[in-house]
Amino acid sequence: MGERPLGRNVVARQRFARLFSIGDRGDPGSWTPGLVLGPEDSELPVSIAPFSISRSKVLHPANSTVSTRSNLCFPFDSVDEWKMVDGLVLPPSLVESDSGEFGSGGELLPISWNSLHHDERISSVDFQPSLVILTDAPQLAKLPGMLEKALIAVRTNFPASLIWTPGISGPDNCALLSWMGVDIFDLSRSRHASSLGILLTESGPRFPEDSCGEETSMQSQCEQWIGAISETRSAIRNGTLRELAERSSTSSPKSVEHLRWHDRLTGKLSEEIGILSSSENSGRKMRCYSFESRNDPAIQDWRRRVSELHMPPEHQRDLLVLLPCSAKKPYKLSQSHSRFRRALKSPFVHEVMVTSPLGLVPREIEEIWPAAHYDIPVTGDWDEDELSTIHSMISQFVRRVGYSKIINHSGIEIDLDGIETIDTREGESAGSKSAISRLSDEVEKALKSKIIDEFIERPRMMVLKSISRFIHGSDEWLEGADIRGRPPILTIFSGGTQIAKWNPKRGMFSFSKSSLGLLDKSGTLKRISLNPNVNWTGDIFPSYVDSFDPLIRSGEELLVFQKSSLMGSARSVAPGWEWPHGPGKLAKARHRL
Repeated sequence: MGERPLGRNVVARQRFARLFSIGDRGDPGSWTPGLVLGPEDSELPVSIAPFSISRSKVLHPANSTVSTRSNLCFPFDSVDEWKMVDGLVLPPSLVESDSGEFGSGGELLPISWNSLHHDERISSVDFQPSLVILTDAPQLAKLPGMLEKALIAVRTNFPASLIWTPGISGPDNCALLSWMGVDIFDLSRSRHASSLGILLTESGPRFPEDSCGEETSMQSQCEQWIGAISETRSAIRNGTLRELAERSSTSSPKSVEHLRWHDRLTGKLSEEIGILSSSENSGRKMRCYSFESRNDPAIQDWRRRVSELHMPPEHQRDLLVLLPCSAKKPYKLSQSHSRFRRALKSPFVHEVMVTSPLGLVPREIEEIWPAAHYDIPVTGDWDEDELSTIHSMISQFVRRVGYSKIINHSGIEIDLDGIETIDTREGESAGSKSAISRLSDEVEKALKSKIIDEFIERPRMMVLKSISRFIHGSDEWLEGADIRGRPPILTIFSGGTQIAKWNPKRGMFSFSKSSLGLLDKSGTLKRISLNPNVNWTGDIFPSYVDSFDPLIRSGEELLVFQKSSLMGSARSVAPGWEWPHGPGKLAKARHRL
């Protein structure tokens, strides 16, 4: 009988991190992130440590066996063993050399930097192993960017597999490695720390505090691990793993380096495959509390799209008003922005908020993720990096749109050659009566010569078109449509039929079934195609998928086709890098035609 695959289901996901339940879906035997125990390790609950490993050094090359510590493989009637041959692992520096002796396995698959580049079997593997071991992780972790490149390659090629990086994990980098896609850890570093009389904690290695009765036995080391794993699992579940990874990375310079490399590489990759989210419906905040938050690809993606792609509504491309942000999101719900808007009065002013770390947030897209969901400490001071980002974005955005005048109420000094800029703050607070009076007067002067003959419905439609272009890259589906209702909920009709609503809580359009043909014709939504023989009756699972758009973001609305016919729509729960082989549900069914 062949090796049986691990039962696994994604309970929660955040970027490359997943909270897996493993074993029977209805009664999981364990969870990840978790531990694998060696022969000399202390016993730990299966819920924390689902696997054990043994190695045979008699044979050459060495063989390894990973055993489940509970009934985790279908039909969940016994423990299972998976075997692998380690192979000859060359140092990463010899990547140009082909050892020809690569590791091999089935449900337990060893991969090294060398095999990633030379073993053709890896790219042709047509199944998702239960556990992938990055065998030379300790060597890769010492070289700039190498561990991150290897993990991204493994993660995106084997989205349903658990990943283990032997020898480099600890309570201090558990959250960081999980953020980078690692699912399984080991006690190697903790054993070494114990032998040296060091306690390896979530904050890094340190000597025990005798006055508190601390000691460095493996029992104490494991207690640190249980705390780290518990906090990491909880963070994945509630969507705060990024913040936890940032905090834990400060335990060592090397961890900060790993996080920065990971951000840099995933930021570039996000333009090739879907990694980021398009919406947020859990009510969570993006907590930007550290310098490293600015490197988050979600932040960088926002900056790029606003600077290089976003176009304001057509009637707001002449006069730009720069405003400060507010602690309350969306900004328009704050008292300060209510005063600003009363002073501005006209719908023909383009309001853009100046903020960190996003840089610029145009008013029409302030309800979109992450603009409506970020949180940052407010001190009133700007550092050089923040000012440089804001000035660069303003310069690029202003010249691309072609404004004729800027009214600057942000408090940041703005000076662009060839464009008239008026400072209405004059050193005062943004909410002072005199500053708001100057803001109102300057806007009135700027618009005095402008002939305003448009009906209010037209500017509202132009705002929705601008939002659609930002989210979907197209506004063609709105041609000939009309709007009913009052903000914040706007209902969109075409030919007397409701086709969509603007949903400010989710920062996205909610499309009706009647809109699907129009969305197809206009090419507004990304598409997936189902296998011809599938009888689609529910949500979208990996076995259903025939083709898909690799740029799918989690939370996006998708058009579902089968045999070239439009069948309905679905909302993605998994980003493009997990398609089509990701574990569990990939998209939730929305409409059926």
